[in-house]
Amino acid sequence: MSLPSTFDPARALAMAKETLNIEADAVNAVARRMDDAFVRAVALVLDVSGRVVVMGMGKSGHIGRKIAATLASTGTPAMFVHPAEASHGDLGMITRFDLVLGISNSGESEELTAILPLIKRMGVPLLAITGRADSTLGRHASVVLDASVDKEACPHNLAPTASTTAQLALGDALAVALLDARGFKADDFARSHPGGALGRKLLTHVGDVMRSGDALPRVGPDAGLMDLMREISAKGLGMSAIVDTEQRVLGIFTDGDLRRLIEKTGSSADLRSMMARDVMHANPCTVRADALAVEAAGLMEASRITSVLVVDATGRLQGAINSNDLMRAKVI
Repeated sequence: MSLPSTFDPARALAMAKETLNIEADAVNAVARRMDDAFVRAVALVLDVSGRVVVMGMGKSGHIGRKIAATLASTGTPAMFVHPAEASHGDLGMITRFDLVLGISNSGESEELTAILPLIKRMGVPLLAITGRADSTLGRHASVVLDASVDKEACPHNLAPTASTTAQLALGDALAVALLDARGFKADDFARSHPGGALGRKLLTHVGDVMRSGDALPRVGPDAGLMDLMREISAKGLGMSAIVDTEQRVLGIFTDGDLRRLIEKTGSSADLRSMMARDVMHANPCTVRADALAVEAAGLMEASRITSVLVVDATGRLQGAINSNDLMRAKVI
């Protein structure tokens, strides 16, 4: 790879650090300026029964898309509408139950300001994130959030950098404050992220991944050790439950128990004479089917075991789950 002759590694590193410092200063300045206007902005959104319709042009539009996505995933229904497309029919996406969040550093983006009178005529409240409160956007807004910055990180003070960082930070602050005000919890977040790791951990229950029915290894307490070993081998879970005639769990026997038993006895004759009741671990760790799968994983880790039996409220066997089942479900 040939690098341009103007490339200076030391200067590149210095520019990167300066950019981060300028943007950090911009965000800190926004935080210091925050006042009752932010509280009114939160109250304005909470009072809306519809959606937050986010609008912005150029780089502010990119920031707007992210803010809309963050709001939607944290309990505030939101969507992004491109201001230019709004002038050509997409304004019909906005209803009188919605709120418009307009984002523009200058507050004078032509495509956005052109539709502000129409939004006002519809009776839709307008919240602005702008660097100029006295701009057209700021004057039309019910509440203005000040995202002004002293300078951009761009050495020419042209490319939106610090200003878009300030907009994004304000959008995140708004989303978090709304999340808290709505009492939005981790399980609510999981329901809107079912495909993510958090969603799997908070939505997957033991009953969703456990082995049950004919796939479940079990024998009675009077079963011979050889029958017990055959059941373990046939079902492939590395263990078997020992249950009474009403399917209540009496104990468990695992591959590891078998190895330890062989080391202890050393006699095949002694093994053939044993029954399940003689070798089982009584009162094994159990879990309910309606428990979260991640709870079962925690139980296995704490007890240093790889399988756990699933029982109902009366102690009757319902299923079994092991660490491989949890890994396949991507819970661990």
